[in-house]
Amino acid sequence: MATHLTLTPSRRPDGIVVLTAVGEIDMSNTTDLAALLDSTPGPLVLDLTAVEYLDSAGLSVLFPHAERLELISNPLLDPVLTVSGLSDLTTTHPAG
Repeated sequence: MATHLTLTPSRRPDGIVVLTAVGEIDMSNTTDLAALLDSTPGPLVLDLTAVEYLDSAGLSVLFPHAERLELISNPLLDPVLTVSGLSDLTTTHPAG
């Protein structure tokens, strides 16, 4: 059974795509996230403000896109992003 994850794309006024994720990102639902990341060219903002859980499967989907990602994170995910090294490869902003 897949864990609940909603992914909503939008665009900033400068044209950059913002992908807002709500729920949990784990191995049961990374296929949808990977498909959206793979099909969206150029720079991308991934808003993780409302993500409550991110496991290694979710991280493995993000790493190939690290050079073009800008992450908006909540404090709950900061340790995961730091320990994994993803925060060293992307621009990361705190929520708010």
